[in-house]
Amino acid sequence: MKLVTFVPRTGDAASRIGALVDDVTVVDLQRACELQHGGPRPHFQDMLALLDGGTAAMDESRALVERARMDLEAARVPLATVRLLAPVPRPRSIRDCMAFEQHVTQATRTVVSWAFPPLAWLDAAVERVVGRPLIGPPRVWYERPVYYKSNPFSVVGPEAEVRRPRGSRKLDYELEFGVYIGRAGRDITEGDARLHVAGFTVFNDFSARDIQMREMRGRLGPAKGKDFDTGNAMGPWLVTPDEVGDPYALSMVARVNGEERSRGSSATMHHRFERLIAYVSQDETLHPGEFLGSGTVGGGCGLETDRYLADGDVVELEVERLGVLRNRVAPSAA
Repeated sequence: MKLVTFVPRTGDAASRIGALVDDVTVVDLQRACELQHGGPRPHFQDMLALLDGGTAAMDESRALVERARMDLEAARVPLATVRLLAPVPRPRSIRDCMAFEQHVTQATRTVVSWAFPPLAWLDAAVERVVGRPLIGPPRVWYERPVYYKSNPFSVVGPEAEVRRPRGSRKLDYELEFGVYIGRAGRDITEGDARLHVAGFTVFNDFSARDIQMREMRGRLGPAKGKDFDTGNAMGPWLVTPDEVGDPYALSMVARVNGEERSRGSSATMHHRFERLIAYVSQDETLHPGEFLGSGTVGGGCGLETDRYLADGDVVELEVERLGVLRNRVAPSAA
């Protein structure tokens, strides 16, 4: 299923959850439930409630969608008449990993070039000749899937404006995808990790690189380089694992104003979600509705080429089988 959170394009109605059918129709799950069973269900109140409902709620959703394909016309809404929010408008938490080796190498090379360009040029030349850079990820990066925690209150969905934080001239996009947890667990093994995944979505971790680099000199963070309203874009829908197939065989493309900026593959993910889930859940319970990001695929951000976003730019991130997440950059509020 492709699950969505939506509101009508006109009016001020509360958000509802649904499932996309044939890419043109949304089945309103609560309305379908009312038509089918004569009343609402608590787990169709919002997406967090659906995830809390676990396998039983997902199975009921699938049954309602199949019934709505044939009947329950009043539960079907044209996609063109609704506005999509993030699939989970307020996740219970956001942890974002840094799982792609090429991204770490190329982003580090750019930062080094700001202080000492010859070293960055030498590093690129060495990588071309021997296949390995001089400036690579530190040893600890290979030992464990490091991550940071972001702000779940700053999430926006597809087509939403992303407002530039004040004082930043190097606003950047990041081509990522991630998983929503659908089953609670602690000390989860890598072998069991997929049982805890409710679905996948595209993730754009917008970053103010100039602010980020200044503050991380304090050996903590990132903080305000990542934390600003509208900074976490997710969507357009939550795709359940049965529709994704192999999550490590997906093409990933970034475009700005229609121009392709990068193309990569989830196959290059060094730390996969199974390992990330196992690591995060060590001595710590993961709950339904928490989100784990992959980090940026190699080449999938402006920092790697030292090229950033201007006000008015439209960023499109496309991940195979997960859809296109599109957002426009808006100027700072002040």
